[in-house]
Amino acid sequence: MADTTIKVDPSVRDRLQELARERGMSMRDFVAELAGATPTKEELRKRYEETRAYVEEHFLGRPYTDEDQKAGEKLWADLEAGRIGEVQ
Repeated sequence: MADTTIKVDPSVRDRLQELARERGMSMRDFVAELAGATPTKEELRKRYEETRAYVEEHFLGRPYTDEDQKAGEKLWADLEAGRIGEVQ
C-alpha cells in the first residue's frame, strides 16, 4: 500500500498522535481506524432506513410517524433530565 501525506495544523497532528498513543497504535493505524469507523452521509441514511424498517416491523406493526419521532425525542430528553424512573 502506498503512503500519502495529509497536511494538518500542528495542534491537530499532536492530538491525533496523543489519541493514537493512548490506544497503543501508530497514528497511521489510528487515522485508518477513524476513517473506517466514521460513516458517510449515505451510510447514515441507509442505517436510518434499515432501523426504521426494523422498528416498524418488530415494534410498531405500522409506519413510523412524525409523532413517534417527537415522542421518542421527549422520552430521550426526560431520560437525560432524570425524569424517568424517579420514585415519586
